[in-house]
Amino acid sequence: MSSGVITTTLTTALFVTLLTASAAQAQQKPEDLAQQSAESWLALVDSGKYAENWEQAASIFKGAVTKEDWRKKAGGVRDPLGQLVSRKLKSASYTKTLPGAPDGEYVVIQYDSSFEHKQSAVETVIPMLDKDGQWRVSGYVIR
Repeated sequence: MSSGVITTTLTTALFVTLLTASAAQAQQKPEDLAQQSAESWLALVDSGKYAENWEQAASIFKGAVTKEDWRKKAGGVRDPLGQLVSRKLKSASYTKTLPGAPDGEYVVIQYDSSFEHKQSAVETVIPMLDKDGQWRVSGYVIR
């Protein structure tokens, strides 16, 4: 087999692989993609990495709160709760509008959670499709 045929075959195989990966991601529901993003983001919160957590947030989030303010606020709310004991998906709803937020693509995700010092809580995480096409968290509340 000549090197031209091998190169063409490899290029075709790579193109088919990339197309298949893109099609698989396109077939995933927004709720699933947003949930993956939310859980990755929450892992940073759970480990107390609030500055890194801010870095991973949506641009709208970063525009609303400075990294230092987020570090203080998040630590002030999460640290007293202690370690995460459990987190179970309660709901995930796709929407294009949210009160007080610009129109866009959002998924409102709620988890039934339990912490070392708070047995029952509901965490609401709101990923949005950010300007670069990635799902990133734009809001977070614990009740």
